[in-house]
Amino acid sequence: MKIRLVLIIILSNVFLSLYPQIVNLKPLSERITGYKLDVRLNPDKKTVTGDMQAFWVNRSADTVPDIRLHLYMNAFRSNRTTMYREMGGSPGNDEKDLGWIEINSFSDKNGADLIPRMQYISPDDGNRDDRTVLRVLLPQPAMPGDTVIINVNFETKLPSRIRRTGYSGDFYFVAQWFPKFGVYEPAGMRYASKGGWNCHQFHATSEFYSNHSVYDVRITLPASHVVGSGGMLISEKADGNMKTVTYRAEDIVDFAWTAWPGYAVFNDKWKNVNITLLMPKDRVKQAGRQLSSVKHALEYLDMNVGPYPWPHLTFVDPPNIGAGAGGMEYTTLFTSSSSYFVPPFFHMPEMVTVHEFGHAYFMGMLASNEFEEPWLDEGVNSYWEEKIMDTYYGNNSGLIDHRFLKFSDVSSARVSYVTSPSRQLVSNNEYSWNYPHGTYGMMSYQKTAIWLHTLEGIIGTETMNNVFREYYRRWAFKHPSGRDFINVVNDVVRKEHGQEFGPDMNWFFDQTLYGTGICDYKVSGIVNSKYSKPEGKTDTADAEVRAWSSTDSLYISKAQLERVGEVKLPVDVLIHFDNGDEVLERWDGKERYKDFEYKGYKQIVWVKIDPEYKIKMDVDYVNNSMTTEPSKAPLHRIANKIMTFTQFFLSIMLL
Repeated sequence: MKIRLVLIIILSNVFLSLYPQIVNLKPLSERITGYKLDVRLNPDKKTVTGDMQAFWVNRSADTVPDIRLHLYMNAFRSNRTTMYREMGGSPGNDEKDLGWIEINSFSDKNGADLIPRMQYISPDDGNRDDRTVLRVLLPQPAMPGDTVIINVNFETKLPSRIRRTGYSGDFYFVAQWFPKFGVYEPAGMRYASKGGWNCHQFHATSEFYSNHSVYDVRITLPASHVVGSGGMLISEKADGNMKTVTYRAEDIVDFAWTAWPGYAVFNDKWKNVNITLLMPKDRVKQAGRQLSSVKHALEYLDMNVGPYPWPHLTFVDPPNIGAGAGGMEYTTLFTSSSSYFVPPFFHMPEMVTVHEFGHAYFMGMLASNEFEEPWLDEGVNSYWEEKIMDTYYGNNSGLIDHRFLKFSDVSSARVSYVTSPSRQLVSNNEYSWNYPHGTYGMMSYQKTAIWLHTLEGIIGTETMNNVFREYYRRWAFKHPSGRDFINVVNDVVRKEHGQEFGPDMNWFFDQTLYGTGICDYKVSGIVNSKYSKPEGKTDTADAEVRAWSSTDSLYISKAQLERVGEVKLPVDVLIHFDNGDEVLERWDGKERYKDFEYKGYKQIVWVKIDPEYKIKMDVDYVNNSMTTEPSKAPLHRIANKIMTFTQFFLSIMLL
């Protein structure tokens, strides 16, 4: 009896220690939606079939007559879908190449058949051949506080041409694979004047927007396959040549999984976070680099933004046959990208890992609408990726750290922006699929990251970190908009700097986020003129003038500056004199022309606008400086041009 009692106590303590990791005692989110999936992978047909029970809670004050669901896999159904029309490509030559999702049965909690109430809609472009959004009219409207429960039997065919999701041989990456609720936005949320479903089609250049959900997922598949997912493994049971794995995930916006016999598995830990890395067995030498980089990202974002709230994460370095699944994020699961051999001075695999992990914060926790404001995730995440890489791998060598060539991560983004012929588009276009001429990436990623670095240069690094700490505190798990971010910036800057930058920072965002101008400051001249002795009749009695009139070695020196671009930002100006003195001036950047004038015995030797390179948006660093020493000036300018060309060349190779 005593032995049994001791055993019960021990098992109880073990369970209680694990329970908070399996089920969050305090939910992180409202949990408006939840999914229970029991599915089977058919390796011959390349299908995932099974049952789903899901719920949606009407948290609004609206009476809602319908529900809307994403059927993302239907984007791979034909070359007439919206995604393939925008890509201008083809899903493949025959049935085995296609991807699709079919609804076999659909009922509510009372067993009512909802299939006759289903309608495929195309809210974005009216494309009748696109079936990525499903509208279902409810038998009775959902009243405020009601919970809608649906039961769905579905079959998903995976595409062979992997675009984030699909299969190749016996490799599977299964994402956007089940019927998934859109987001119902009550009146007043974001920019909505009235409540309604935010449920966009699957586009070529957009990503996703979802509620934080609870997932209970049961997958039956070949026993030979190593499985990874965004959930915590609850059980694994073998049955002959098949096995069933069960996962639980909480407060994440999407659930994806991968299976492949060739994965090697590595486990690590950072604080209370259990880390799992899956990668091809022929790349195991890269494991240390990958694990170190994800721990760097955990440490840096935890310190400067907010705590990582989940007790686990899994990341995947897909094999060559599944390379199309690389570089994508699903909150507690993400994919990186490397190869069999990567030189130790080349940090591209680490950069991909840091970037994709960072989405756990801006896509995962904050969960802004990437269909409509992609910069809130992609651009903000790129900014932090660049800071992390240049912090841990060298301020001037975050991407390449070779003794003959060093290249920072922020330089890569800046060169992409300043060399773009379309750099004058706004970062915040109306919808992500409306960016013209392939500019989505540059505007959503690089331009946003560069104006965020510029904002940091103006308000200071600690204030910038406090902006994101407050942004996280207010808006984690609440779907903030761009205006919410701007409000946080205004509040934090006002608190820490008073009226130093004006009543708010809207002037900055009007120019950078919503504006089309470019920033370009230029040193247009240096003038050192000898002071002329007073001649003729003069009533000047000034002692300084009398002193000047007694010698020919006094000068009036001018640093002549020009604002070439339309964007008006405050900049520092460093002026160096021939006696070694230096003066750091502050220019508000508003005038088209500006002179700084000095009277004395010294002459100006050189002038540098923005000597610490705080204003990353300045499109031409070469014209930011000028010197009166001719022997150095050409070399200085040539060196700058060589660096600019090198950065441009590398940006083509690396981005």
